[in-house]
Amino acid sequence: MKSLIARLLKSVTAMTLIMMVCAVPAFAEEELNWVEGGQKVDVGTNLAELELDSDFIFLNAEDTKKYLTQGGMEPSGSEIGVVFPKDETQTWAVYFEYDESGYIEDDEKAEIDADALLESYKEGTEEMNKELSPENQLFVDKWDVAPFYDNQLHSLSWSLLAHDNQNNGVINYNVRILSREGYISAILVSDPANLQADRIVFNNKILSQFNLKKGQRYEDFDKKTDKVADFGLTGLILGGAGLAVAKKAGFFAVLLPLLKKFGIIIVLAVGAIWGFIRKRMGLKKEQPEHSEELPTQVEQSEQPAQDQDKDQEIDKQKV
Repeated sequence: MKSLIARLLKSVTAMTLIMMVCAVPAFAEEELNWVEGGQKVDVGTNLAELELDSDFIFLNAEDTKKYLTQGGMEPSGSEIGVVFPKDETQTWAVYFEYDESGYIEDDEKAEIDADALLESYKEGTEEMNKELSPENQLFVDKWDVAPFYDNQLHSLSWSLLAHDNQNNGVINYNVRILSREGYISAILVSDPANLQADRIVFNNKILSQFNLKKGQRYEDFDKKTDKVADFGLTGLILGGAGLAVAKKAGFFAVLLPLLKKFGIIIVLAVGAIWGFIRKRMGLKKEQPEHSEELPTQVEQSEQPAQDQDKDQEIDKQKV
């Protein structure tokens, strides 16, 4: 397991070092179709739907890739959308990606060993630190939200706390929504100071309004015809702690005095770019196609993390 973590960290480190040479991105090279809230939007191709709040704006898969390219990054190809707040005082973003990995069996759901996973992250990061200069080293502290699986929603969530060599805090927050043929990554990009409030928005106004379409839901799996993934929930946590959005993190890195985005983290400081984006990008309203049917939403309360303060308890979320 230690070697697996080390390989994952090494691959992301190399990718991030490439991104570090990027200058401030030049926006508006190509017009983007910004979808204003107050309507239902498709996320992915016949995959999912989001009832977009009137306070948000959205880019579909194609425009998300254009957006990243204009920001000096190479899209991974798995992007299916991104949500931003209209309010300039809010400094978060939510990226959606889809991986058609095959149906992920959840038979490990009662056996997720959070302590062992945390120790693996720490050991792997320590090994990678030996190959990095001090200013690029990262130190994993603890779970902000220990990994937990929601039986009703078929989703896996977790969040890690870490710091750099100057004791600057970094954090990520990941949700994986299992589907019939793979999983959707919903990644909240925020900063430690605002994460608690941003996570409430993420859970209550985005995840609660997000639904897989009929035929794509986890329970629609057909064992006679559908592919099964070669990894389970533990593998999903180990392989998904930041890889999916490492390139997006590089976009925000141009605003930070030190570039710390490597290894297991995604990053973290978005506020300074909002005015720039809004001046350079126009909003072109797009009317998305509406699906005929929405899956039933269910409600649940997330479990608090180990060692987590009461004021960090996650509000109710629906998917």
